[in-house]
Amino acid sequence: MADNLAMAAQLAGQSARCGWYFALRMLAGQQASKLGKAATFKPSGPVPTRNELLADLGALIVDDARAVGDGLYPVAEPQSWPIGDYFGRLREMIADVPRATRQRQQRQADTARKQPQAEELPAYFTQDFHYQDGGYLTEQSARLYDVQVDTLFMGASAIMRRAGLRVMALYCRERDQRQMSLLDVACGTGRALREYRLAFPAMKMTGVDLSGPYLAEAARHLKGLRTVEFINANGESLPFADASQDIVTMTFLYHELPDDVRRKVTGEVARVLKPGGLFVFIDSLQMGDRPEWDGMLEAFPVRFHEPFYRSYAIDNLQEMFAAVGLQLESSRIAFLAKVMAWRKL
Repeated sequence: MADNLAMAAQLAGQSARCGWYFALRMLAGQQASKLGKAATFKPSGPVPTRNELLADLGALIVDDARAVGDGLYPVAEPQSWPIGDYFGRLREMIADVPRATRQRQQRQADTARKQPQAEELPAYFTQDFHYQDGGYLTEQSARLYDVQVDTLFMGASAIMRRAGLRVMALYCRERDQRQMSLLDVACGTGRALREYRLAFPAMKMTGVDLSGPYLAEAARHLKGLRTVEFINANGESLPFADASQDIVTMTFLYHELPDDVRRKVTGEVARVLKPGGLFVFIDSLQMGDRPEWDGMLEAFPVRFHEPFYRSYAIDNLQEMFAAVGLQLESSRIAFLAKVMAWRKL
């Protein structure tokens, strides 16, 4: 029997959250427009209107609320930061808009390569993705990342991440969480891991990332919950034994990897998964997933410095995953994301 109260609470909370971030996006856009416009880019494919985007986002909010009502996973937290800290981050994000706008106008995306630790990291990683100052290599970037991404996607980033909880909940129904292990590759600031920890409190969980500052932010973000282990490591060479993980998750990583690295990471995912294990993949839409939105996918890497996005958008994921023994269990579109569940044969 559906829990209508929980469903209503989730629907109201996520609607309010998206409304708030939609307003922040309008505010940031107005501030950026005062600084002039970057060179225009006209995609060859169709682009959705704002109303079409909002309608699709609304459908995802309803779907998420229904899953909560069905008891698949808990109601989302309204806000996991202390209120003063949260508004401090927002002020810093708004103050950073002029710098980010100038870098976008000048197509400057090399500040990450100037960081002291950059020499020890893969060149593809030392990029100013989204024109973030310092890329993923500074404490300030880690501090602002979540509010920047939520503002960009009108509060939908959390709901897109939560779309993976459905397949995880169904997979765990007949299993003892206390005997299970989950690995989140490229865990970033730990946003997805916090959702997983709240939904599956007894499971052993580990987060891996290349960025020390982002791992530190993730540890702060999960403070107060059951311990999650964090390891500074590369997804191309995961420091785990063969067949050691029940679940591997990955959220918005592949579109930031070169083609050959994508395949190395895929091989590592398959290696560490147990037979019958679950791989939950969440990333951007690809070309043809929603043909009426393909023009937006063309424009995204130009507007936000995503040098490997085009390669990802036309990649054959099914062929790549099948080549390492992963079988597709389910696939769905969740607003601007595709959510895929794969099982290791």
